Amino acid sequence: MHRKCCPGGMQAIMMQMRQVSSLVLVLVVASWVAPAQKPDTTGPWAGVRFLIGTWEAKTTGGHAQVQSTGTYSFRLELRDHVLARRTAYGTAKARTTSIASTRTCFTSTPGGPGQSLRAIYFDNEGHVIHYAVSVPKPGTAVLLSDADQPGPQFRLSYELNAGVMTGKFQMRMPGQQEFASYLEWSGKRKY
Repeated sequence: MHRKCCPGGMQAIMMQMRQVSSLVLVLVVASWVAPAQKPDTTGPWAGVRFLIGTWEAKTTGGHAQVQSTGTYSFRLELRDHVLARRTAYGTAKARTTSIASTRTCFTSTPGGPGQSLRAIYFDNEGHVIHYAVSVPKPGTAVLLSDADQPGPQFRLSYELNAGVMTGKFQMRMPGQQEFASYLEWSGKRKY
């Protein structure tokens, strides 16, 4: 034989338990959230910190004549020793045919004391490009491959202006003076 301790008593107890559980969860989550920190303006990533986040990318031009959309993100990884870029193309279409999506990984590491940032690019097609990184002005990063290597020289640049990140992947063929844009894109920060 079961007795009810009080009408609606179990419902009231359950509601109180939910409220207490919610409060405990909020307190636990609040204890994990660190207080807001000032941006690092002196560390090895100071000049390129504007890149961090996830960005929309829509091609806007270049010799490749590819129409694509997608996203890319920059994140500090490995205890802030590496700045990694990952790219995911949503759609991509060349002049005459659809092209397969590619995945890229780009990592940048600070050099030793007194050395500049270095970067290396990998993709699923086997390309590997080594870059020196410069920050000619706030909100701009330029990655330049070594001109002494065989084949074309590559320049990859990012510029943040009024909340829109623009990028250019350019090539300079041996014997040429000027870089030509192979691919250009732009987009706003997603998060």
